[in-house]
Amino acid sequence: MAGETISESSFKAVINAPIDKVDLADWVFGLPDAEYQRCSPAHIAAGASRTEDGKRMSINVEMIGGSIVVQHFVEDVAEKHHVRLVSLSDTFSPNGPTRVQVVWELSVRPLDPGRCEFTNHVHGNATDEFHAFLARQGLPFEAAKQARRQASEEHNRIETPLFAKSIERHALSGVEPLAAQANLTGIAYAKIPADRCNS
Repeated sequence: MAGETISESSFKAVINAPIDKVDLADWVFGLPDAEYQRCSPAHIAAGASRTEDGKRMSINVEMIGGSIVVQHFVEDVAEKHHVRLVSLSDTFSPNGPTRVQVVWELSVRPLDPGRCEFTNHVHGNATDEFHAFLARQGLPFEAAKQARRQASEEHNRIETPLFAKSIERHALSGVEPLAAQANLTGIAYAKIPADRCNS
């Protein structure tokens, strides 16, 4: 049935910056395309948009388990130390297109005055369209679920420490939050160090 969990993974990494310098919402909604690509060899492209009702959206294109996935992450919770995004994601596999719901949750907690711990949690849910896709292909749900779980875990394992490094550099760069940089036209830009995520 729709809403059934098909994958879930959570990985942690240390951010070498004080927690009061970390702003996850500012980071995720201001993440430039090149910076997103540097944070995983499976990352293809990223951009920012808004829903028709004005909510912020992070659009990410990535390769997961041999499929191209277009994530339409809409803000659900957008705080400095906790972000939850929800996407009805388009998945393009060799067997054809389908959709799954993905919940991406980011959080940080302090470890000591100069460090904090980053958690990258991703939860995938089946949709009616996903079940119909499996039925057309004659694919058992449990087999598809296992394959997706393994692919998601491997993907998140690789990107989590690189996301943490990117968040760390953003925190220490001295860049003001995007809202404070808005010009008279309402467009905001972030000055992103070119070497972020390279070390």
